Amino acid sequence: MDNKQRTEELERRVQQALEGGGPDRIAAQHKKGKLTARERVDLLLDEGSFQEIGQLVTHRSTNFGLDQQVFLGDGVITGYGTIDGRLVYVFSQDFTVLGGSLAEAHAEKICRVMDLAMQNGAPVIGLNDSGGARIQEGVVSLGGYADIFYRNVRSSGVVPQISAIMGPCAGGAVYSPALTDFVLMVENTSYMFVTGPNVVKTVTHEEVTAEELGGASTHASKSGVAHFTAPNELDAIRHLRRLVSFIPSNCEEEPPALPYTPGDERRPELDTMVPENPNQPYDIRQVMNAVIDPDSSLEVHADYARNMVIGFARIEGRTVGCVANQPAVLAGVLDIDASVKAARFVRFCDAFNIPLVVFVDVPGFLPGTDQEWRGIIDHGAKLLYAFSEATVPRITVITRKAYGGAYDVMNSKHIGCDMNYAWPTAEIAVMGAKGAAEIIFKSEIAKAKDPQAKWQEKEAEYKEQFANPYEAAARGYVDEVIRPSDTRIKVIQALRMLRNKVDKLPRKKHGNIPL
Repeated sequence: MDNKQRTEELERRVQQALEGGGPDRIAAQHKKGKLTARERVDLLLDEGSFQEIGQLVTHRSTNFGLDQQVFLGDGVITGYGTIDGRLVYVFSQDFTVLGGSLAEAHAEKICRVMDLAMQNGAPVIGLNDSGGARIQEGVVSLGGYADIFYRNVRSSGVVPQISAIMGPCAGGAVYSPALTDFVLMVENTSYMFVTGPNVVKTVTHEEVTAEELGGASTHASKSGVAHFTAPNELDAIRHLRRLVSFIPSNCEEEPPALPYTPGDERRPELDTMVPENPNQPYDIRQVMNAVIDPDSSLEVHADYARNMVIGFARIEGRTVGCVANQPAVLAGVLDIDASVKAARFVRFCDAFNIPLVVFVDVPGFLPGTDQEWRGIIDHGAKLLYAFSEATVPRITVITRKAYGGAYDVMNSKHIGCDMNYAWPTAEIAVMGAKGAAEIIFKSEIAKAKDPQAKWQEKEAEYKEQFANPYEAAARGYVDEVIRPSDTRIKVIQALRMLRNKVDKLPRKKHGNIPL
């Protein structure tokens, strides 16, 4: 074989690899409204930047006729490229090849790019579209999953890991995305579950569709497994690129910053944002949007535990993580789902050097047997633990209510907040004035000629003394009571001041968060 023939043989093999499962299977993929694995990679990465690794890898199994089904690449495309010029590693499962099923060689390719990502400090993005374990390879497939899980855990907090579910993801396959930092699902064409509808029907006699059991809307609103959803794959890929723009490449780097030109940073609309009636709701997003750079927010978990708002934004072009109680939903109360949602986000931001800006309007923890029996104590403690452990710059703005233990938990000065601001409308107390008056003055109210009038009198007395920010400010628990319109200015100045903050946890192997 001469050099020309050798080159032709290489080109033939490369072309074979590029064809995946062949024209018919590619057409079937498109008919479902889905892109091919290669099309997804090309859209995700900067044009011309993708460098493939392991293109000619094949499986090594001969069981159950697999020797007659050999495809170059073995059902997954792996390699590296750039997003906005920044290095990322990617794997994209190819459903046109053996249903994207995972086995020995397939898993080895994924592990290879995960190892490279750790060595070179760059994010890993997985585009999942797989029928699950390749049954013909038996336990080898299970071992391949475990190899990936192990690397997910080792990479956690070192490099960002993002999973996009572009098709089926079932059985053991779901645990790799669950171990990553963010999960995005495509509506109507992707699903995740440990056991499918048929098994559910057999075991529990429940009739449920795949979409109802594990579709994008289910995991975005009910389970909280999905952080983001997109109506189609093109939007999903755009969302992935935008998410990457907010986060650093690894735990040793600062988040990317955009150019920013200072201007008038006062926001007069904030002065009337909180209603006069302390029980009237308002949308905390309006407060946040007035404080952050215009049009810079990327909300996370938007449809899950909506009494808590979390997400990325920019202030002076620099990434921050925002955490806020949402008084427009359940009065902004802390419950199990809201606590876990925020705790996970706080820990991500802390792991990747993203400052935290917290907006507080919380009447307390949600009471009731359901919450207590499901472990609100442990779950609420997760958020307390996450804030207490965080060493990044932390700023709190109390807009209205900060009652009871929820005041402590929501990034209070007592658990390490660097700068704590309060608006004049802030109410920092053990509980609301009405309930407090009933407890403190119970005997006096009972003996009064007009108990209702006495109760109202004592409620007003308690409110005058405690339902304001000045008692806390007098003790230094609040650094400054500020005009709402000055909030953005104060946050900008605090972030500048804290830019070189150094804080280290006590030497230990790791803490024991109440999981």
